[in-house]
Amino acid sequence: MSDIDPQAFSQFEHKGWQTIAARYHAAFASITTQAVAPLLDVAQVSEGTRMLDVASGPGYVASAATARGAVATGIDFSSEMVQEARGRYPGIDFREGDAEAIGFPDATFEAVVTNFGLLHLARPEQAIREAYRVLRPGGRVAFTVWSSPDKTLGFSIVLHAIQKYGDMNVPIPAGPPFFRFSDMEESRRLLAGAGFTRLVITELPQVWQLSSPDVLFEVLYNASVRNAALLRAQTPEVLDKIRAEVRTEVERAGCRLPMPAVLAAGHKLL
Repeated sequence: MSDIDPQAFSQFEHKGWQTIAARYHAAFASITTQAVAPLLDVAQVSEGTRMLDVASGPGYVASAATARGAVATGIDFSSEMVQEARGRYPGIDFREGDAEAIGFPDATFEAVVTNFGLLHLARPEQAIREAYRVLRPGGRVAFTVWSSPDKTLGFSIVLHAIQKYGDMNVPIPAGPPFFRFSDMEESRRLLAGAGFTRLVITELPQVWQLSSPDVLFEVLYNASVRNAALLRAQTPEVLDKIRAEVRTEVERAGCRLPMPAVLAAGHKLL
């Protein structure tokens, strides 16, 4: 982890999300929204809860929280994502913000959540410490990340195809391991290290039902950041082989891909 340049990685992620924000909904909504209700449940979001949605993306979590009667605010480092969220849910407060330096005073919120956002941060430990800071005593934090690639078939199909035909060592800024917090003990250490107690770490079963065998490659090539950079660094000949391999494997799975998530939560002491 010492070879990571946090600024370079953050700039890389930011540039990527500025570019693909408008494509996210069609690409990932059907799978990432499956975790929203369990995320809000474990964070105990209900009527009147003041909640911060970190890395709020198109606004799904904040919208669902608002439907429960919560007072939701969303922050995202991508101005394009903020515009997407405001367009979808104009009655909710979405603003640009840094997960690693949250622009709110101490003890502002009763819940802080992030749905698959931790994967895109250069300093996730700092983000969790910031969540602790802005939580009121008795508040809860909760996050989701993808389970390991041996369980998330969509990722394993693509990564295996790249390993088979291409080059995994491409010149993109190094970041924290994408599947670091797929390890439940690592998620536990993250939360405990920031001071959270009464930890809950579990796995959510999810299934990504694709409309055609070509969707998986197109989504990761056109609507992701790290995986897209990995794919785009391959030669055209290699990319054709990867695309064909991915299509074959998705067909074999009947376009129905298990994509479980790890759900982790903690409590700030009174």
